[in-house]
Amino acid sequence: SGSRAMTETLTPAAAGMLAEVRDGLSRPQKELPPKYFYDERGSELFEEITRLPEYYLTRTERALLERWMPAWIGRLRPRALVELGAGSAEKTRIVLDAIVAAVRAAAYVPVDVSADFLEATAVRLTAAYPTVDVVPVVADMTAEFALPPGLSGPTLHAFLGSTIGNFAPDDAVALLRGVRGRMRPGDGFLMGVDLRKDPAVIEAAYNDAAGVTAEFNRNMLRVLNAAAGADFDPDAFDHRAFYHRELHRIEMHLVARTPQTVAIPGVGEVRIGAGESIRTEISCKHDRASVEAMLAAAGMRLTEWETDEAGLYAILLAATE
Repeated sequence: SGSRAMTETLTPAAAGMLAEVRDGLSRPQKELPPKYFYDERGSELFEEITRLPEYYLTRTERALLERWMPAWIGRLRPRALVELGAGSAEKTRIVLDAIVAAVRAAAYVPVDVSADFLEATAVRLTAAYPTVDVVPVVADMTAEFALPPGLSGPTLHAFLGSTIGNFAPDDAVALLRGVRGRMRPGDGFLMGVDLRKDPAVIEAAYNDAAGVTAEFNRNMLRVLNAAAGADFDPDAFDHRAFYHRELHRIEMHLVARTPQTVAIPGVGEVRIGAGESIRTEISCKHDRASVEAMLAAAGMRLTEWETDEAGLYAILLAATE
């Protein structure tokens, strides 16, 4: 009953976290949601990952945005950019540069669960873009949320970084339906997608030689220790990432080297056997057909599709039916 009393005094976010952790760790394949990678250290490690030689995703997406944004935005002429998961501001700047060049004054609406992160982004971008009104929205992008009132003219909704891959197909469609529900006629949807390719190339991106991804993966346990009062020993777990060919996805796991008993207040004791794993992330890889099917299921259609010469990555534009 002590744990129940504690749960009742928790903030909704903390109570929600405990429920998710309890649910994930009680499944036959233990799993934890990838959003718990990100405290300050996790965000720094991820920025480091994006600069690794093996991690082609970020630089390939950036090159595609630089190549195609001026033309796409010149046609759409959006007066607002709504970005899901406001991530690193670097890719955002390429899109904003094209918007400011096309229409001069616009609104930027970053949507993210981290209020601190949003505030830092807002301060930086407000300074860099005097004609852009930055209006952050603190929300979980998988939940229903409202856009700020007063957005006029066409809006570009963006979901970059191939983050759509972190959602299994049904969940991805649900998220895209949410986007579709916020779109008006004349709006556009911009997305970056990592493509299916030689599994060795994909696996290398999640098993870098410098071990940064391994450190990023283990950091999730430090985040849970700090946020939930758990007592995971991160150094007792090995990083494992492999490509699941049938499901077209990378899976990231933390594998216990020796038997572990972890105490989590409000959850209880969790036993993890030697060699047993906790799945921390999936990253689904797509092709044009799978993307078109997801968009159709969400009530959108593809209007632009461009890949790099090697066919590693795609950026696309979609419209409401």
